Amino acid sequence: MKPARSEEGRDRYDAIAATIGSSGRAKPGKMFGMPSIFGPDHKAIMGYQDGRMIFKLAGRAHADALALPGAALFDPSGMGRPMKAWVQVPAAAANHWERLADAALAEAGGG
Repeated sequence: MKPARSEEGRDRYDAIAATIGSSGRAKPGKMFGMPSIFGPDHKAIMGYQDGRMIFKLAGRAHADALALPGAALFDPSGMGRPMKAWVQVPAAAANHWERLADAALAEAGGG
């Protein structure tokens, strides 16, 4: 039996996605079966899964995100093969999500 999936922070993710989407800087969609946001180049730059927001980041923003309590590299397969540029940040740190979303969008050329 699979553990229950968390929806914690989903309202916060939806608000961030709506703001970014309405600005025309990015578009909502799906990646890895999760709600995602795609940058101006049509590549995914962030998403939401199981109580965590996931961001594609580089440099200082990447390091800052990983330093947050509970944050880790995103491993969509769950098989110990994390994606190095992607950081998952738990809902407990949702007060940082908007800042990280702005950094991911800027990195993708939409900021």
